[in-house]
Amino acid sequence: MAHLQILGAGVSAASPPKLTLGARLAYGFGAVAYGIKDNGFQYFLLLFYGTVIGLEPALAGAALLIALLFDALSDPIVGYWSDNTRSRWGRRHPFMYAAAIPVALCYSLLWQPPDWSNGALFAYLVVLSILIRTLITFYETPSSALMPELTADYDERTTIQAWSSFFGCAGGAGMAVFMYAFLLVPTERYPVGILNRDGYEAYGVISGGVILLAILVSSAGTHHRIGSLNAPPPRERKGVKAVFAEVLDTLRDKSFFALFISSIASAVATGLTAALTFLMLTYFWAFTSIEIFYWTLLVLVSAFMGLLIAPWASKRWGKKGAVLRLGILAFTIQPLPVLFRLVGWMPENGDPLLFPILAAVNTIDLGFIIAMQAILYSMLADLVEHTEVRTGRRNEGVFFSALTFIRKTNQGIGAFVAGLMLQAVAFPEGATPGEVPAESVMQLGSLLVPSQWLLWGIMLAALAFYRLDRHQHQSNLAAIEARVGARPPALQGERVLRTQLRQQ
Repeated sequence: MAHLQILGAGVSAASPPKLTLGARLAYGFGAVAYGIKDNGFQYFLLLFYGTVIGLEPALAGAALLIALLFDALSDPIVGYWSDNTRSRWGRRHPFMYAAAIPVALCYSLLWQPPDWSNGALFAYLVVLSILIRTLITFYETPSSALMPELTADYDERTTIQAWSSFFGCAGGAGMAVFMYAFLLVPTERYPVGILNRDGYEAYGVISGGVILLAILVSSAGTHHRIGSLNAPPPRERKGVKAVFAEVLDTLRDKSFFALFISSIASAVATGLTAALTFLMLTYFWAFTSIEIFYWTLLVLVSAFMGLLIAPWASKRWGKKGAVLRLGILAFTIQPLPVLFRLVGWMPENGDPLLFPILAAVNTIDLGFIIAMQAILYSMLADLVEHTEVRTGRRNEGVFFSALTFIRKTNQGIGAFVAGLMLQAVAFPEGATPGEVPAESVMQLGSLLVPSQWLLWGIMLAALAFYRLDRHQHQSNLAAIEARVGARPPALQGERVLRTQLRQQ
């Protein structure tokens, strides 16, 4: 029988069994689910409801923000619930399996709105956005909380998160490529492909099916690890107030708070940019449908770059140093093409040099951003042990409920601000590229550039207060190992017997 590390209830495994390649890929593949959902919310939802369906952009943005407020309540509750669940399938997997069918169904319905009035459409969008956000929380938060349980290794966590980021970006971008290649195509009824309502409805059905597949593959592919995961803490009755008090206690850690603020600023900036991306490509740069198709296809190249860069940069500079270097580089570059256009330094629309220049800049820049975000999420995993040493509690679910909240902030606050910008410049609904006033297009660009730099600046400034490094992480693991070894046998967890039975 393999050597077993004896654990007390609620105490972490300092050295979990080595993670196989199959389990690593299965875990990462699950990110396809929220990659598709994130891509849809970020890039297409505002465009679809505001331009294709005809819902006022400000109302569409407000609907997403309302859903975010409900989400802010569900995330920590699900995270805490996941931390404390007892079942034959462990703490995380019951939630992951349960989310699969409902979230896939609701996401499909989101892209098939009935022909209702503005007010009724607003209500439809609010209800389905709330349902999707809540249901994806039931998968995403427990799934994310698995990562620090799968491995305690400082560098392997970055690698696992890099794979997850790769699959998330590849899933979202791959579905977008599929949309442009086969669904958002010009027809007699919809001469402008990006305004093809039928294509969006087909996208909803197909993407719902892929989301279902991704969740089931990830859940089943990590199911065999249940016996080696951490046991829940001792049973303790706590009300909602106590749950949120525990979340606030987590925020008192300076490194966690720095990472939390940094991640929120990054997410809002990313969400704002994403919500306006296809509008900028279509109206600001006047790219054709085929050019937008190639632009989206290049995201797959960026995702692969991020997969390679993240582990390398983390080992070379440490996680904080890597994020700061990659962030400064990426966020300096990102707004420059729009800024140069505003001052007349870019080729004119239609110039054959314009697309290659912008595509090359965006592909490289996005690769840096993907790598940076993968390392950022790995840093959060390291804080699990850091806080455990300080408080004696291991709250992966609570920690990563903050992570899922931050990710969803992309669509909520980012899309809301984007909607306000469109309203401020009087951007017309349902207009073809040639029909949008040049003044509105340029005003949109002049609002976007300073907003991006402000948010990225806040992100990097907050990250400067993060203190946890490789040496401190090793010290935390050693402290946890010593604490586990000092526990009386009577207090050792029930997980041991379960693990022994599985290994026999």
